[in-house]
Amino acid sequence: MSDSLFRRKAIVPDAHEHKLARTLGWPHLVALGVGAIVGTGILTLIGVGADKAGPAVILSFVIAGLICACAALAYAEMATMIPASGSAYTYSYVVIGELIAWIVGWSLILEYSLVVSAVAVGWSGYAAPLLHEWARVPQELMQGPELGGIVNLPAIAIIAVVAGMLLYSMRESATVNAILVLVKIVALAVFVAVALPAFDAANLEPFSPFGFAKHMGPDGVERGVMAAAAIIFFAFYGFDAIATAAEEAKNPDRDLKIGIVGSMIACVLIYIAVAVAAVGAISYSRFANSPEPLALILRELGQPLAAHYLAISAVIALPTVILAFFYGQSRIFFTMARDGLLPASLAKLSARGTPVRITIFTAAVVAVLAGFIPLGELAALANAGTLAAFTAVSVCMLIMRRRAPDAPRTFRAPMPWVVGGIAVLGCIYLFFSLPAKTQLWFLVWNIGGLAVYFLYARSRAVAG
Repeated sequence: MSDSLFRRKAIVPDAHEHKLARTLGWPHLVALGVGAIVGTGILTLIGVGADKAGPAVILSFVIAGLICACAALAYAEMATMIPASGSAYTYSYVVIGELIAWIVGWSLILEYSLVVSAVAVGWSGYAAPLLHEWARVPQELMQGPELGGIVNLPAIAIIAVVAGMLLYSMRESATVNAILVLVKIVALAVFVAVALPAFDAANLEPFSPFGFAKHMGPDGVERGVMAAAAIIFFAFYGFDAIATAAEEAKNPDRDLKIGIVGSMIACVLIYIAVAVAAVGAISYSRFANSPEPLALILRELGQPLAAHYLAISAVIALPTVILAFFYGQSRIFFTMARDGLLPASLAKLSARGTPVRITIFTAAVVAVLAGFIPLGELAALANAGTLAAFTAVSVCMLIMRRRAPDAPRTFRAPMPWVVGGIAVLGCIYLFFSLPAKTQLWFLVWNIGGLAVYFLYARSRAVAG
């Protein structure tokens, strides 16, 4: 029994009947990563983080960025060793075994589904006022039941548009994505350029009013630098979507490492600049928990045009995040179906080399979530799935350094035991810094996943 639970998958290049087309170069992958990373997180979660950590939210960004950067280095090494679709799920299957791979894959399904849904709801939040003003769309059709509406139609609509792009062709989708990523980066650069001259050191006092470790405040809210880092972590991940593109990279040995490490470095620098500019410009208490903190800061600084520009840029460019995670979700589903752990019929490809059935199925699932569940219920639970995946990839890197130290690696993480150790211990600490309710729901999700594995997937798996 234990042999079958921990049987490992062999990677045989080009052995699959269902093989994805190689159409993506490293610029596409960097744009895919930056498109996934820079999005709802920095545009909205800096307000949530400020509420939990005060001005020390800057430190929360640094900690979350450091842990993510270490995980990104582990991803880059594993992606060039195992250039196959599936990301953390595939690495775990090859290195550790089937049961752990299933848990990681099930966690990734949770992560990507929730992120796509959360970003669609966040995009709808920016788009709804414009739709109401320009087309008189009733508010009840642009909010879920919990907010007093009927259904969030804009969120469902943007998911349908992105699904259509992915069904048409990943290469064309990646090119559009690269253009929209530039729109988003320019908008953040405008924010820093306007807010940074207003920097006042007095706004940083007291720097850490809620302390470092997560603890329950008198108002029933969990606060602290690490409580903020555990939520802000949502703003950093996205580079793992690049690893799911391994089979579609033209030159995976070169393109994957440039895409993963390049996008992560760019985003850490962008985020710290935005965080310093935001916290220094006005008191954190004035934008804490705002749904649009950066636009609010610009308005407070007497820059309504810049605030309007930022909001419109978000409406135009946030779909890049949906595209990147939707892409990653469909490829995880595709790879698990190809391995027999999910129905094999879902791995069918179109003439253009895109997984049609799995893309449509994914669109249906995330559209239901986005249409009826509010943003706040989605983000923290997505973090739990991501932390599980990042931990698994870092452990896989360390195991392969011991098991196969001389195996070909076109990218080698520097100081692997330090980098891997920071990633593993940091992810575990962040997981326990998440809200207790989130940890409970993650446990429930995985208990359900194990039931699916033992009742359906285990007997149908094709390890090889």
